[in-house]
Amino acid sequence: MKLVRHGEPGCEHPGMVDADGRIRDLSHKISDIGPNSLRSEVLTALSEIDPYSLPELDENIRLGSCVGGVGKVVCIGLNYIDHAREAELPEPKEPIVFLKATTALCGPNDSIRIAPDWAKTDWEIELGVVIGTPARFVQKGDALQHVAGYCIANDVSERHLQLERSGQWTKGKSADTFCPLGPWLVTRDEISDPSALELNLWLNGKLKQSSSTSNMVFDVGYLVSFLSHFMTLMPGDVICTGTPAGVGMGQKPPQFLSVGDRLRLKIAGLGQQDCNVESVNVNC
Repeated sequence: MKLVRHGEPGCEHPGMVDADGRIRDLSHKISDIGPNSLRSEVLTALSEIDPYSLPELDENIRLGSCVGGVGKVVCIGLNYIDHAREAELPEPKEPIVFLKATTALCGPNDSIRIAPDWAKTDWEIELGVVIGTPARFVQKGDALQHVAGYCIANDVSERHLQLERSGQWTKGKSADTFCPLGPWLVTRDEISDPSALELNLWLNGKLKQSSSTSNMVFDVGYLVSFLSHFMTLMPGDVICTGTPAGVGMGQKPPQFLSVGDRLRLKIAGLGQQDCNVESVNVNC
């Protein structure tokens, strides 16, 4: 089942994608795609609805972040062997964890906005994991039972703020629009193996990242279990599981995003993101 949120920013409504790829409105069934609708019994009830019985929406309608009411976005650094190598850093012995502000969340095709003095804004395609039931001190073998579904995430990063200023990575990761999520939240039952998904990212039509989640250092089950021993993962929480090689910082010479650039991101079974890069008016 593929779930979406549609409508203007801050006023999104729930929806479902039918077998022909058309968006159907779920507003009269549930209030939102968020913590209260990610429980297994709710998802089971939604899966029993015939999508063709629901109102069809305009194909050009805006899509918002595929999950609302997100309590926290937990990110994993250097979780692909090839990305650690391109960063000239050792493969981590345990997951590198940082947080991304929830105000960074935006729709999959919304513009990424960068400030005039940001010259090192980077792209990072990632598998997003959305939690469906509370996870606290869970074992790896049980971890995937706490997952509601999967989506595409772009962990947009301003490298100057992340790496060249004192403190933690979070400040270089949390600007508005720095976490496009979606287009779809694909429920766990449709993804038989989250460790076998192809990821691809293009910048202005040129392939920059091409890999598979099979190249993760720590797989999804391990990450959910690991994180649950440090914090309670709640329904609606998002885990961004790391990015493969091919980020701008790893290009030779380094290449970063500029106003007017266009990104396309695809993960097998999870849809596609298309977004432009725009300048943000810092005086607003």
